Amino acid sequence: MNLQPIPLIQNAFGLLDKVGQWLALLPVRLLLAYEFFEAGLEKFNGDNWFTHIQEQFPFPFNLIPTEISWQLATWTELLAPIALVLGLGTRFASVSLIILTLVAWASVHAGLGYNVCSNGFKLPLIYLVLFVPLLLSGPGKLSLDYWIARRLAKA
Repeated sequence: MNLQPIPLIQNAFGLLDKVGQWLALLPVRLLLAYEFFEAGLEKFNGDNWFTHIQEQFPFPFNLIPTEISWQLATWTELLAPIALVLGLGTRFASVSLIILTLVAWASVHAGLGYNVCSNGFKLPLIYLVLFVPLLLSGPGKLSLDYWIARRLAKA
């Protein structure tokens, strides 16, 4: 039995790498899905407050009627998180939620500083950073995207 420290560490790292290919991005997907789905439910069950901030929406979103913007935001926040949980269309869901987050940052959080307690841009920034690995690497092996890609590669 080889108990040398370097090979043990290499074996441990190798195991972590293999597990990481399956699980590393799952917590990121689940956290983002929870946060956005919760926001979508609030919109779905609440009143349209976009009319009060429409002039703060960046172009071209300020040209879209607020009822349409409200529905787009609500359904993006309800459907894209389901896609993130399943790992299905992960990059498309991520881009959709990135756009939504950038619009929210510009129209709701801009000029309020970093502090989350004053509705600053801390949370939108954290969300955007969390989307980077999903956008660049995809959802990981524990996803329908990975399963579909493997099936298509065999065809």
